[in-house]
Amino acid sequence: MLDISRVQKELTEIDRDKKTSGIGIKLYGDSDISHLCGTIAGPMGTPYEGGSFQIDIRLPVAYPFEPPKMQFVTKVWHPNISSQNGAICLDILKDQWSPALTLKTALLSLQALLSAPEPSDPQDAVVAQQYLKDYPTFVGTARYWTENFAKTSSLGMEEKVQKLLEMGFPEEGVRTALEKCGGDENLALEKLCSG
Repeated sequence: MLDISRVQKELTEIDRDKKTSGIGIKLYGDSDISHLCGTIAGPMGTPYEGGSFQIDIRLPVAYPFEPPKMQFVTKVWHPNISSQNGAICLDILKDQWSPALTLKTALLSLQALLSAPEPSDPQDAVVAQQYLKDYPTFVGTARYWTENFAKTSSLGMEEKVQKLLEMGFPEEGVRTALEKCGGDENLALEKLCSG
């Protein structure tokens, strides 16, 4: 059974350290503590700098004895993250998980992975080959993806609100969903559709 008190303690710690750690986490829905939305800031000095990356987090019933299931929702150009579906290749999310680890350490590990790709153990072979054979193009592509998918501006936010309003959703619900999902239009749409 999911250890709800531990998860609540972890969420409190992440929220307390949000400004210094560059990571955040929120409930996806209003009541289901097993489905979370994580946010990591792109590390300075990398092509991901200035980006805000959303991660879908699902906690298995056996958490913390089994690792959380994490997947990037924000599109990212990285050898260890699928450019197609956001799947992540990181040992602590698989066989190297330990109950001593937390959601915070997992998110910090993802942030570190953005700083130090492992192209020899890729999730996305095309990106890994580009990283190894044409690094300047890799950096340019990663920056381009960060600019287009991981950065939000107030103007962009209003455009997202307008798009969702045109789909027939109420304005208050649209703004709330976008706020809870860190401005990610796709996550907000999923939240609005699921009620």
